[in-house]
Amino acid sequence: MKTIKTLSVILLTVSLLLLIPSCAVNPVTGQRQLMLMSEEQEVALGTQYDPTVISTFGLYEDEALLNFITEKGTEMGKISHRPNLQYHFRLLDSPVVNAFAVPGGYIYLTRGILAQFNNEAELMGVLGHEMGHVTARHTAQQQTRQQISQVALAAGMVAVPEVAQFANEAMAAMQLLFLSFSRANEREADRLGVEYSSKIGYDANKMADFFEVLNKMQMASSHEGVPTWMSTHPDPGQRNIAVKQTTAEWQAQLPQQNYAVNTDEYLKMIDGIVYGENPRHGFVENNMFYHPDLAFQFPIPKNWTLINSPLQVQIVPEDKNAAMIFELSQEKGADAVAQKTISDLKLTLVDKSNLTLNGLNAVATISDQVSQNDAGQEQVVKILSYFIEKDAMVYTFHGLCLDANFSQHKPAFESTMKNFARLTDASKLNIKPDRIKVISINSATVSLKDAFAYYKVPQDKFEEMALLNNRELSDVLKRGDMIKILGK
Repeated sequence: MKTIKTLSVILLTVSLLLLIPSCAVNPVTGQRQLMLMSEEQEVALGTQYDPTVISTFGLYEDEALLNFITEKGTEMGKISHRPNLQYHFRLLDSPVVNAFAVPGGYIYLTRGILAQFNNEAELMGVLGHEMGHVTARHTAQQQTRQQISQVALAAGMVAVPEVAQFANEAMAAMQLLFLSFSRANEREADRLGVEYSSKIGYDANKMADFFEVLNKMQMASSHEGVPTWMSTHPDPGQRNIAVKQTTAEWQAQLPQQNYAVNTDEYLKMIDGIVYGENPRHGFVENNMFYHPDLAFQFPIPKNWTLINSPLQVQIVPEDKNAAMIFELSQEKGADAVAQKTISDLKLTLVDKSNLTLNGLNAVATISDQVSQNDAGQEQVVKILSYFIEKDAMVYTFHGLCLDANFSQHKPAFESTMKNFARLTDASKLNIKPDRIKVISINSATVSLKDAFAYYKVPQDKFEEMALLNNRELSDVLKRGDMIKILGK
């Protein structure tokens, strides 16, 4: 869990509800289409989404890499079908391999996808693809088609649907961002990605190579609530062949003779980038959740599963008949946060007590919420909440289940909440993430497999690292070739 600020999506919902249908000319096709959003509304919506995306994922700080992407992206925007649109580029602190755009010219790349690229040409192909979704107004169409009633599915990660409002509201906005494009949209964005990257001098064949890497990764499922590229950008069929054909057509049309790949230049830029999960944002070890950056820990009940999402921590048992939700409030005082929670969620307070947990002041409440199930029958959800003060912030646990099951789950709730404590173990506090380490081969010739062995890459990581380099273990490297391994 990262330190985040809960953002309301009321303004986003209202803006969608007030959209007025109109006909507009598509900037790419030149054809008139029914568009439920003006360009001004599109830009305004992107401006509203951007801080939500940033507060949800956090920005990955790499000034040199961001400056390079912004420079090239701005150049690409000028030769795109919407040259007057101001484009914005963000690097997100997520290990998920994905890139996405929102209406109005906001384009996001995760550190996960940046680590997976092996040259500038791959990066520019994907950047052009995402810009294509913006210029063809796919993102605007995608957003406005979504029925507002579906926004509520943001609570789908919570095991007990009757307590949906406990899910952070910002997740609703995230669900809108991650709607899957149609295959027709993907084909068009592929064509535009080839066109735009070719026009600024890059070899778009490498875009096809990267799509093949994504296919090999077989990552069509979500990762802790955040979809991967393959789940939001469905393969329109024969993608690699189509991209290579379109590349050949554009390279034949353009006067440029040499198209850049720039492998070494790119690898030098990402040398040191964080790879995979960042344990600084929280990790589980021996049924204990540790958060080094915020210096706290708490146990997880046996056979319960913890989901450390960007918005909140959720813990669910095997039968999924209960849930614990853990989040952070930057409001002052446990009692004030408890009162606000009860008021905002319209809970009926049953019991309240002040206590001290491992030297930390806390407020514990038990409350009820009356709701209706899918059959329209009234039922009561019982909620045990702990509001714990630490370092000028309030950490909140909610344990929730149906009233009839509360006595069964209460011991598990309390075993976690009562054992929240400061993290003092230096080995946990000082843990470091894996980072990409770029190595230049010194031998005349060596296989990738032998190079991994020489640099002490764990054998069970060979296949993963080969894919990270988009190579086969049997590939022969020569002196001066650069490869990626992992370091600290």
